[in-house]
Amino acid sequence: MENWGACKNLLVIRSDNLGDVLMSSPAIRAIKRSFGCKITLLTSVAGAEAAKLLPEVDAAIAVNFPWAKHGSSADEQDVAALVSQLRVGGFDGCVVFSVYSQNTLPAAMLAWMAGIPRRLAYCRENPYQLLTHWVPDDEPYTRIRHQVVRDLDLVERIGAYATDDRITIEVSAEADRSAMAKLNRIGVRRQRPFVIFHAGVSEAKRAFPEAHWIALARQAIRIHQVEVLFTGNTAEKSLTDRLEEGSGEGAFSLGGLLDIAEFAAAIRQSALVVSVNTATPHLTAALGRPLVVLYAQTNPQHTPWRCNHVVFPYSILGEQQTSRNEVIRYVDRIRYGSTKTRLPSTAELLDAIQVLLRREWFGEPVYQ
Repeated sequence: MENWGACKNLLVIRSDNLGDVLMSSPAIRAIKRSFGCKITLLTSVAGAEAAKLLPEVDAAIAVNFPWAKHGSSADEQDVAALVSQLRVGGFDGCVVFSVYSQNTLPAAMLAWMAGIPRRLAYCRENPYQLLTHWVPDDEPYTRIRHQVVRDLDLVERIGAYATDDRITIEVSAEADRSAMAKLNRIGVRRQRPFVIFHAGVSEAKRAFPEAHWIALARQAIRIHQVEVLFTGNTAEKSLTDRLEEGSGEGAFSLGGLLDIAEFAAAIRQSALVVSVNTATPHLTAALGRPLVVLYAQTNPQHTPWRCNHVVFPYSILGEQQTSRNEVIRYVDRIRYGSTKTRLPSTAELLDAIQVLLRREWFGEPVYQ
């Protein structure tokens, strides 16, 4: 069971969201290029959207696992049916990606029950028979790596090496045409550059206040002579509508307007992106656009990767938002302590936008 290079059909499990799958994609690409195998991605419904942009993924299975945070999750019958589906899939091996605060054993159990002969994952405790290739997880107690590095280090254990550690995606010409047509229909004429403001979050504790978004949009439109596109999914349309209304002329609400490929196409055409720490910064990094991140101090592994960016960290708002996960609480204590980091001001954000735009057009990259 040591020769992973002979595998022709691998299962990759990443149980969380779109941004997490994007950060795992350099490691998935390393597997693909090293072994030349078929890769099936088993992930959440939201995470499966990433597969549409990743050429290294040949097939995707979407399941909201009960051991990960989702709005709804699979029941016992769904999980049993999934085990049967995996069993007939003929997989040679399974790689489980995770953040350091997650337990990989439920996913390893799925692979074991499905009879997949090779099973690789990080695990803090001894997995015994559930993993054939166990990498003891020393994060976050001795070190913290970026998620991209963590995942690449994992697959190196089975001989999959990366020649390029960037997040990369493919966006079709059709998605470009469709996205621009939709923007034109809502009045975005592109006579001025447009910037994307992405305010929606999957966890309330990472939100940036609406009043601050509106103040920033008003000033960006006036000072930088840009149009501001507030993006989000269908569930976030009421948010983007409020932001458009508060920001006035030159602002547009795109909530629910674009699918994932069209959203990526819009990012590629934008002058700059301002976003909370969600999937959008990772899409932006993949497309090489300059980026300002409003980074609530949650997981320090998920900062932008290999792109021009400025990060503004700030403390999560309210004690009720503190995680009950003891691993996360440990990181909060050692990394942030009791010190509260204030929200960035509108003036600071405007300065960052100006610097990034100037560097994008005239100068060298900015990494912070």
